[in-house]
Amino acid sequence: MGATFDLFTEPGATPVCSRAGCSSTAAWRVNWRNPRIHAADRVKIWAACDEHRGFLADYLRSRSFPVRVTGIDEDVDDLDDTAARAAGDGR
Repeated sequence: MGATFDLFTEPGATPVCSRAGCSSTAAWRVNWRNPRIHAADRVKIWAACDEHRGFLADYLRSRSFPVRVTGIDEDVDDLDDTAARAAGDGR
C-alpha cells in the first residue's frame, strides 16, 4: 500500500512541517501507523523540520505506534511492530 500522504501536493511544492503552528520546510518524514486499526503495510506520514522531528516521533512512540524517521525523499513500504520494538528506538 505504501505511504498514504503525498508530501508534494502540487508540482514543485516544498513540504512543510506537520507540527501545529510551524511553517518551516520539512526535511524529514515521520512514518507511522496505528497498529490497532491499520495493517503493517499502511504507512502514514507526518513531515517534520529539524526542530520538530524528535517531538513528532516521540509523540507517536508514546502511544506505542511503530515509527520510523527517514529523509524527506525516502519511501517506507511497511512498519513492522516487532522490528520497531527490536530496534529499541522504532527506526
